This record gives sequence, C-alpha cells and structure tokens, in this order.
Amino acid sequence: MDLIKVRDLSFYYDNEKVLNDVNFELKPEEFVILTGENGAAKSTLLKNILGLLSPATGAVEISKTNAKGEPLSIGYVPQNISGFNAGFPSTVQRFVESGRYPRGRWFKKLDDTDREHVKKALESVDMLQHKDKLIGELSGGQKQRISLARVFSMDPDIFILDEPTTGMDIKSRRSFYRLLRHLTNKHGKSILMVTHADSEMEGFYDREVRLIREEGVPWRCFSMTSSSARS
Repeated sequence: MDLIKVRDLSFYYDNEKVLNDVNFELKPEEFVILTGENGAAKSTLLKNILGLLSPATGAVEISKTNAKGEPLSIGYVPQNISGFNAGFPSTVQRFVESGRYPRGRWFKKLDDTDREHVKKALESVDMLQHKDKLIGELSGGQKQRISLARVFSMDPDIFILDEPTTGMDIKSRRSFYRLLRHLTNKHGKSILMVTHADSEMEGFYDREVRLIREEGVPWRCFSMTSSSARS
C-alpha cells in the first residue's frame, strides 16, 4: 500500500524547469528523507505533493485512507517558520492546543486525552517550560519547535517536515530523530522529511530519496534516486 505516490512529476517556475520526471512512494510506517544540494527544489516538491503548487506534468496520488482503513491525515511543517510577529495574540499552549481541534470546531472543549497529547508534544521539542509565553516573544528556533509540537499534537498519519531541525543543537537533533523513529516503529506513522543532515541521521531513517542534477540540462533540472539506510 502506498500512502503517497509521485509519478513522472515535472514543475516549472515561469519557463524554468526545476523538477523533472520525479518518481517515488511513501508507504505506511516508513521514514523517508528527501535530500539534495542547495537549490534542488526540495521544498517545491513538498508543495507539489501537498497541492500548494500544481505540477506541469505527472501526478501525485494520496491515499484517502490509512493502513487501518480510516481517513488519512497529514501534518505539515514548512521551512523556517518566522511569520509570527511580536503582536501575535496566542500563547504557546493555546497554539499547540489548536492542533487538537477537529476541522470546523475551533472552540471545542479539550479532554484529558487532548491535554496529554499537548503536554507530550511540548515536551518532545523541549518547549513545555515556555507554554505560557506569547508566540511573538519567541526566537525563530523556538517558533519552529512549537510548530512541530502543534503537528505532533494533531497525531497525523503522515508527517511532512521541511528541515525541521533548524535552530537545534546536535543533542536536540539526535533526540528529535529518535522521536521520529519511535513514531514510525511504535505508532505506525509515516514521515517524509527534507534534510541536509543525512550523514548524522544514519540508522534512524528507512530510505533516502535524493534530488540530483541531470547531465546535459540546466542545473536546476532534477531527477530521483533512492537507497535503503536500514535493514
């Protein structure tokens, strides 16, 4: 079963092709990292997968259900969260709690299960001690962490993460990789993550999908290779 299937996907910015004939899949309980040199259109590929951009050719197929036959859910954290200004009115706690609200029910009363999810999500990114701060008071790295916590609190089937460890030190990054591995091994989650840190992630992920430049074509035209990192 494929949760996400990318087939022969190409994408242009104006007349410049930046993705060419991309093909890969994401399966249940699989941790896939997406890598490539700077300018390799990795974030652009994620946006095509999520429907935020439309491919010029090819298609993205997303399963309607998870491995249990339930409606599939996706959590997405974009790169370099910085849009919260000093006047943003929410506390960290309230922002992460919003990940527990069903679609169309923004003011539901949270129960004990919801609160436990929120607490664990904040603990997972080492932000529980900042739960009463206003978001606008946080650093850029802290905003990135609470955006991750909000997605964790949603408890989606698929996590799509665009360089989520920005602003973390090596100890925090390795703790984060262990958390992601735990989500796949123990909770059946699937992860697609853009990263430049593939060497320090050895042993945590299942497969690497790398965007590479094709020979004899403009440097921003890429295709795919993949390899297994775990037995």
